[in-house]
Amino acid sequence: MKKRIITVSVMCSDLMNLGRDIEILEENGIDWLHIDVMDGHFVPNLTFGTDAIKSIQAKATVPVDIHLMVTDPDLIFSHFSLRKGDLLSVHAELDRSYEALSQEVRDLGGKFGICLNPETPPEALERHLGHFDFVMLMTVHPGFAGGKLVEGAMEKVGDVRRWLDGHGCEEVPISVDGAVSAERAHYMAGLGADIFVGGTAGIYRKGMDIRDSIREFREAIDF
Repeated sequence: MKKRIITVSVMCSDLMNLGRDIEILEENGIDWLHIDVMDGHFVPNLTFGTDAIKSIQAKATVPVDIHLMVTDPDLIFSHFSLRKGDLLSVHAELDRSYEALSQEVRDLGGKFGICLNPETPPEALERHLGHFDFVMLMTVHPGFAGGKLVEGAMEKVGDVRRWLDGHGCEEVPISVDGAVSAERAHYMAGLGADIFVGGTAGIYRKGMDIRDSIREFREAIDF
């Protein structure tokens, strides 16, 4: 069976008790921690800065999956580093080359990803071929936790999987981020998704202990 990954959005954690939450998440078998970095320009919100990233890296024993929703990824990345095994993703919508940044990430032993917003077609990946290790698909409009699922965004997983396979990227995994419930994760796994960002819909569910939600989520994607 193919190993599927649960990466949990720390944006949705109890930020006053983030260290405790990280311990609980790791004790219950999550694979990565997902850190959303927003600058108030590329998306209309502000989240974690580079000092917060460093603090989370110092606490976490699992890889961190850093998603840059910023207008200047190079500037942000110049203020922190990756541990071996950590991941960094940036957006295709910035319409720029990521060859140098990708190489820097890989030289550090990390993985580099390209993220597509819901309306961005798979063809946007073409200019970045050879420079990404995974693709992240937003299934909501990025910016805030608890966003509404965009119609057709889940089916896009299959479109991107076929596009990647047709361009020699059969081994490149697909990550999905936004309103990913256990039920939706199961569906998208069947379409070819490999990595699932768990937030308010999947892990931090109102009235449910995160230990139970992690177990339910894992059962949904492991088939």
